[in-house]
Amino acid sequence: MRIRHVLSAAVAGVLALGLVGCASNGASSSAASPETGKESGAYPITIKHALGTTTIPEKPRRVAAIAWGNQDVALALGVKPVGIESQVWAWSGKAPLGVYPWTENAIKKLGGTKPVIFKTGDSEDFEAISDTKPDVILAALSGLSKSDYATLTKIAPTVAYPKVAWFTPWRQQIEMDATAMGLKKEGEQLVGSLDKQIAAATAHATAIKGKTAAFFYADPSDVSKVSIYTGGDPRTAFLADLGFTEPKLASDAAKSGKFYQDVSAENADQLDDVDVIVSYGDETLLPALQASPLWSKVPAVKNGAVVAVGNGDAFSAATTPTALSIPWVLKKYVAKLDAAAAKVK
Repeated sequence: MRIRHVLSAAVAGVLALGLVGCASNGASSSAASPETGKESGAYPITIKHALGTTTIPEKPRRVAAIAWGNQDVALALGVKPVGIESQVWAWSGKAPLGVYPWTENAIKKLGGTKPVIFKTGDSEDFEAISDTKPDVILAALSGLSKSDYATLTKIAPTVAYPKVAWFTPWRQQIEMDATAMGLKKEGEQLVGSLDKQIAAATAHATAIKGKTAAFFYADPSDVSKVSIYTGGDPRTAFLADLGFTEPKLASDAAKSGKFYQDVSAENADQLDDVDVIVSYGDETLLPALQASPLWSKVPAVKNGAVVAVGNGDAFSAATTPTALSIPWVLKKYVAKLDAAAAKVK
């Protein structure tokens, strides 16, 4: 379910940009237009993905981005999309213009006409997307159905996820989206820059080393079950980028091809090898788990090694990594994770 996937976001700084001006109508006659940045790829470009093969015949001048984080790839590379999907995916939380701060800041820096914000729902906002007249639609991290993809391809060449819905690692998302815009080399440089920032931010997070962690969704008002985001999901995968080892439950669950798996309180012992629990929720989450006869036996809960990242606000959204949210959240997130890991006995 789309809403659940990217809570807060899902189920719920910024890199130095090669800034360029923007024409008032969102397009330019130059190949190095505000929407597409400088040329580094030869066309036509063919990209294979889970839903087929997409051929982009020429340099796109008008880029649309849907689902999660694809707009941030474009913006980080100096490309202002003509339209992006709203990032207010959660039941709670608000974001100016329907986007979170790192995205909004990048849009403001590029200047000119603001992108159209497409509505978020169980299906794409096809009419609004079509009205922006895109030359390419970026959806490298998404959960597009075959029927949605078929409809979108009638609007413009569409780049879908590589293998499994919602399982695209942020590095591959950057690679695919950048390639579609003719900015493959710049995309590689962006990945390298982010990797360096992650290495610098985690260099002194010594408590994290050798510990396991996974990302969860838990409702403090009802802890009869929790949901673990599996190893293929970007949230749990990002914890591995930050130095954690993936617990067996997350790895095994990923084989199902689903981005999350429910774990009932009766099976709480399945979390025994999870040193640090990272979860959507607020300060009431840990007390709720500790009050449970079953969850309280889990080592991470006993130790208080639980990081509640919030629900629907920018910080919780940034834990689903994008090209722009990573530098925005990195320092604070690593500090919280390292502090929790230090509680492991």
